[in-house]
Amino acid sequence: MLSSALRMADEEHLPNPLLPAFYDILWSAVVFVVLLLIFWKVVLPRMQALLDERSAAIEGGIKKAEEAQAEAAAALESYNTQLAEARAEASVIKEKARADASKIEADLKARATEDAARITAQAQQRIEQERQAAFSSLKSEVGTLALDLSEKVVGESMDDSRSAGIVDRFLADLEREGANR
Repeated sequence: MLSSALRMADEEHLPNPLLPAFYDILWSAVVFVVLLLIFWKVVLPRMQALLDERSAAIEGGIKKAEEAQAEAAAALESYNTQLAEARAEASVIKEKARADASKIEADLKARATEDAARITAQAQQRIEQERQAAFSSLKSEVGTLALDLSEKVVGESMDDSRSAGIVDRFLADLEREGANR
C-alpha cells in the first residue's frame, strides 16, 4: 500500500498530459498571432486581388459574350433583311423576264404573221402572174388552133385583122360559158 500511496503522491506532482505547459501556450499564441498578421497583411490581399482579377475576367468574358451575341443577332437580322430584299429583287427580275418573254413572243408571232402574210401575198402574186402568163399562152395557142381549124373548114386563109377579131370573139364566148358554169 505504501507503494501505491507513493505512486499517487508522485502522480500529483506530474504534469497533466492533456494540459500543456504555460510557456507552450504563450509561444503558440505568439506564433499564431504572427502567422495571423502575415496571413492578414500578405496572403489575404493577394487572394483578394486574385479573386477580383478572376471576377473581372469573368465579367469581361460575359460582356464579350453578350456583345458577340448582340453582334450575331444584328448580323442575323441584317442577313434576313438582305435575304428578303434579294428574294424581292429576284421576284421582280423574274416578273420582268416573264414580261420580256411575253413581249418577245408577241414580237415573234407578229413577225411570223407578217412574214406569212408577205409570203402568201408573194405566192398569190406569183400564182396570178403565172395564171396570166398561162392564160396569155393558152389564148394565143387556142387562137392559133382556132384559125388553123377555121382555115381548114373554110378552105381559105385569113388575114391578121380578121383573124384577131374572130379569135377574140371565140375566147370571149369561152369565158362566158366558163362563167356560166
